[in-house]
Amino acid sequence: MERIWIKDISMYDRKEIEIRGWLYNKRSSGKVKFVILRDGTGYLQGVMLKNDINDKYFDLFDELNIETSVIVKGSIYEDKRAPGGYEMSINYLEIVGKANEYPISKKEHGVSFLMANRHLWIRSKKQASILRIRSEVINASRDFLNKRGFTLVDAPIFTPAACEGTTTLFKVDYFGDDAFLSQSGQLYNEAAAMALGNVYCFGPSFRAEKSKTRRHVTEFWQVEPEMAYADVNDAMNVAEDMLVYIIESVIKNREKDLENIGREISILKKCTKPFIRITYTEAVDIIKSKGVDFKWGEDFGAPHEEIIALHFDKPVFICKYPVEVKAFYMKRDPDNEKLILGFDLLAPEGYGEIVGGGQREEDYNTLVNRIEESNLPLDAFKWYLDLRKYGSIPHSGFGLGIERTIRWICKLHHIRETSAFPRTLERIYP
Repeated sequence: MERIWIKDISMYDRKEIEIRGWLYNKRSSGKVKFVILRDGTGYLQGVMLKNDINDKYFDLFDELNIETSVIVKGSIYEDKRAPGGYEMSINYLEIVGKANEYPISKKEHGVSFLMANRHLWIRSKKQASILRIRSEVINASRDFLNKRGFTLVDAPIFTPAACEGTTTLFKVDYFGDDAFLSQSGQLYNEAAAMALGNVYCFGPSFRAEKSKTRRHVTEFWQVEPEMAYADVNDAMNVAEDMLVYIIESVIKNREKDLENIGREISILKKCTKPFIRITYTEAVDIIKSKGVDFKWGEDFGAPHEEIIALHFDKPVFICKYPVEVKAFYMKRDPDNEKLILGFDLLAPEGYGEIVGGGQREEDYNTLVNRIEESNLPLDAFKWYLDLRKYGSIPHSGFGLGIERTIRWICKLHHIRETSAFPRTLERIYP
């Protein structure tokens, strides 16, 4: 008898099959007993009729608790009333591992309790759907870049210096020397782009931000493309195309999971080209138009990005930020030295920044000055400055935050639900 996955159940109508999974729920009606099984790919209702199954299997029903692992065998029949549209007539039941007094019940639990039991919470229907959508987002972003001829280059996790500012670094002892957990793979991407043309890295980033907002975690994942002979507009165009591709892939391949979490797909379908493009100054005007006091030259916080993102019904690029609010490596606007050729991409519905990027400074002397102005150690960036000494070129790139993108796609209140085991200011367990 063939063991199959529940997601493929429609191909086995009126066939004998085997399912290996866990008990999601059960109910009894005398001589008829119902079980809902899950196997990580879907849910299937099974029926046990006393007159059609051996008594030893029928009696095992009473020993089944929520999340008990089981092996069941039986025939599959189409039934529109059943979860997934199919039902199993069970003729064999085996308990693999009992689950006594499973701590997460159908009642309401507090966030602290659920996060402390995150290893179990991810078994729930909503959390499992979010994680499948996360997998789709990651696969789609890599698929998009691979089809475009980008080469994957893995950036290191241990780094000798800051990429995004020294105040959010996690310092570690590296055999007696100071090292830091990577804030971004971008600087190494730039070196790889000089060797391979268009490249990207994908991996975790770490920011020691003492923030408790709904959109901050201390460990997050990014996909970061970098392109040789590309300007800021090239980077925005690729970011736009990639996000559209990701959304289309999620809608196509994870429609059932979007339904499980109650996400309105019609809103996601508005994520079409062209995206809206405004300047930092225009964004400031939008904030002020809502009666909020904001000084030109300051960086946008989450409330400001929310105002801007709610102003539009599709993603919006904000370009030409003031020099003071962006990193040292950003190229300045030749038409206005107070601005940089960088951008943030904000998701609609108030979700804010999900992509950040821009054009990099390619001139050696200018970059030295920027590093010194930022009070960063020149020695730590010698290798990075070499890229400007030996065949420097215009180049651009960006980073797409996986967790923030998923938070918007799934319309989640808090970013902590976007990864299996999130790391926040106050939580490193489990």
